[in-house]
Amino acid sequence: MSIARPLPHDAAHLHVTGAARYVDDIPVPGNTLHLAFGLSQTAAGRITTMDLDAVRQAPGVVAVLTAEDLPFEADCSPSNHDEPLLAAGTVHYVGQPLFLVVATSHLAARRAARLGKVDIAAEKPVLSIAEALAANTRFEDGPRIYRKGEPEAVLPSAAHRLSGSIDIGGQEHFYLEGQAALALPQDDGDMLIHSSTQHPTEIQHKVAHAIGKPMHAVRVETRRMGGGFGGKESQGNALAIACALAARQTGRPCKMRYDRDDDMIVTGKRHDFRIDYDVGFDDAGRIVALDFTQYARCGWAMDLSLPVADRAMLHADNAYHLDHIRITSHRLRTNTQSATAFRGFGGPQGMVGIEKVMDHIAHARGLDPLAVRRVNYYADHVAPPPEVETGSAAVTASPAEDNTSRGAQPVPAATLPAPPEGVQTTPYHQPVTDCVINALTDRLAASCDYDARRAAIAAWNADQPILKRGIALTPVKFGISFTLTHLNQAGALVHVYQDGSIHLNHGGTEMGQGLFQKVAQVAASRFGVPLEAVKITATDTGKVPNTSATAASSGSDLNGMAVQNACDEIRERIRAHLAERYQITEISFAGGKVRAGGEQISFAEAAASAYQARVSLSATGFYKTPDIEWDRIRGRGRPFYYFAYGAACTEVVIDRLTGENRILRTDILHDAGASLNPAIDIGQIEGGYVQGAGWLTTEELVWDDHGALKTHAPSTYKIPACGDRPEVFNVALWDQPNPARTVYRSKAVGEPPLMLGISALMALSDAVGACGPAYGDLQAPATAEQVLAAVERTRA
Repeated sequence: MSIARPLPHDAAHLHVTGAARYVDDIPVPGNTLHLAFGLSQTAAGRITTMDLDAVRQAPGVVAVLTAEDLPFEADCSPSNHDEPLLAAGTVHYVGQPLFLVVATSHLAARRAARLGKVDIAAEKPVLSIAEALAANTRFEDGPRIYRKGEPEAVLPSAAHRLSGSIDIGGQEHFYLEGQAALALPQDDGDMLIHSSTQHPTEIQHKVAHAIGKPMHAVRVETRRMGGGFGGKESQGNALAIACALAARQTGRPCKMRYDRDDDMIVTGKRHDFRIDYDVGFDDAGRIVALDFTQYARCGWAMDLSLPVADRAMLHADNAYHLDHIRITSHRLRTNTQSATAFRGFGGPQGMVGIEKVMDHIAHARGLDPLAVRRVNYYADHVAPPPEVETGSAAVTASPAEDNTSRGAQPVPAATLPAPPEGVQTTPYHQPVTDCVINALTDRLAASCDYDARRAAIAAWNADQPILKRGIALTPVKFGISFTLTHLNQAGALVHVYQDGSIHLNHGGTEMGQGLFQKVAQVAASRFGVPLEAVKITATDTGKVPNTSATAASSGSDLNGMAVQNACDEIRERIRAHLAERYQITEISFAGGKVRAGGEQISFAEAAASAYQARVSLSATGFYKTPDIEWDRIRGRGRPFYYFAYGAACTEVVIDRLTGENRILRTDILHDAGASLNPAIDIGQIEGGYVQGAGWLTTEELVWDDHGALKTHAPSTYKIPACGDRPEVFNVALWDQPNPARTVYRSKAVGEPPLMLGISALMALSDAVGACGPAYGDLQAPATAEQVLAAVERTRA
């Protein structure tokens, strides 16, 4: 059985040899044209003149397009129709595309794009959260507010009370493969698009709209991406639309890719946040009431900012039970890149806020921060053990009986049951019925020897005047599902050929996270065949329609179930055929064999027999997540099907004279349910931690006073390198299956591990705390400069 085996990535051999084909590697016809944008150098203003004569006369230039040249409205927005492909009249950020160059080579297009002379009547840009608040530039009329209990009434009576604020910087996606697209004109004006995108259906929709065609006239194919992290959920729209429009006008294939500088200047980042808090707590550090105010810097267009800010609110509790809480969220418009999806989708920012509160309480009370965290945890809820998955071993029931997920319906709000007695609820009133954070923390604290190490660090700090160490163990509780309910669906197409080989296609996209391998393992297990019998082909809107983005950590959950459903339908047809042929009802599929009573044949022979009996060996699969319901306006419901849990313990050292710091050791215990592939999951956990720690320690985005991004290349923007990894890095998986009915009782492992990196920020804060009596109030990202500033504040 292929499930739960630690198998390598399906394309690992292609990755390490350089043979893996990405969009820029696809062989193109000899008459292919190449595109580049001319970009605004002004953050805000009105275009007065645009002289592009030098651009048109540049070597290799075939065409130059402006907003006036586009026959249809070319909108790139995934949400609000407020992102024109090319600026029309006004500009909103430095890096906004103004015109499009179509040339015979990539280099010719880029050189020509720099020759445009554009005069802009500049206006004062709104760049910061403070400026946006002062100007009242927003994406909603007022703040969104979620509440539970009566925080206003309880706060004044708390035994202890403190307030504070944390600034949380944004983050560049820094995928290894930049944004890229290729458009190939087809018959009758149809278009084939190759795009490095997490959302092929959105590319299909936006391109069809831009060229004035129905969606069936556009086919989008994505074999793989060289990283995505949310940055290819909507940011690839502009390139695909531009290529399609240029291909439509010229009748020639058109290709576009950003170089690294343009990619960083043009595309959106993780949202910057500022979070203010007012908290009341008792002697033990237990929170009795909490008031959060979250400010999200969204950039110039709406993009996905509303659901990102919503999810930040939904994760303001992290793993802590809060009876009285108010969360106020401001979604602010600024003249910067339109902030977009990034791994965690607002959840990390919300979690940093509550972890900062725990850190501050611990310092104020002189307590171990882990003790404060533990006293505030949700209570573990021991759910009944899940039904045993039959996998592919025996098939004696109908597909509906064998596959518990088939036909599941979302539960309407009116019928959602009240939480069981004693079950705690989140600030948005969802019962937490699968909590394991106490047991998981206990096991990690024991395995990493937390108590002894904390005592040793205290002794070290007492003896060392310059170098100070810190340690922190922080939890993760992350909700799994799209908060826009209709996105929680997936489709699949499965063919079994008469030689027993299996062709598989689904709506998920592969960006290096191992989704294709996991889903192939599901298919192989359902048919009881070796993994080598299964081939997954490129994600294709012509094979599986109306796909959701591969995002929200839902790739394996949704597409794995859709594939399982399709495989089970075919398997049932084969079973019924063989039952009639052998006059026996007990048929099993395992080890590449099919057994019918005393008879045994190969799976290939079974497939050939079914084909000769005119049995269909092709099926579509469909899955929609059950039991979810969410009212984002009221802030009530069950937006998440289940929660994924984890905890990380990080030890750091800082130099109190310079702020320089290092991560010395990290221990992680993470909940992947019954892992589909432990090797891939552990790799995702390791990578997620490093990316999260990088966001909160080294990755600093800097804009100048005119709105120009100054950190737009590897020379000025510091992602973690190999030397930034912990010297000691221990990762283990929690060994309990998911109580929710997911594919083989696994849990999502895409986004939750990123938030394990919060432990690095909290460990640095702990080290800062050893430098003086006052609270250092460390901000994020905790660069050397920020660490040094926090050290200075401890002496205040």
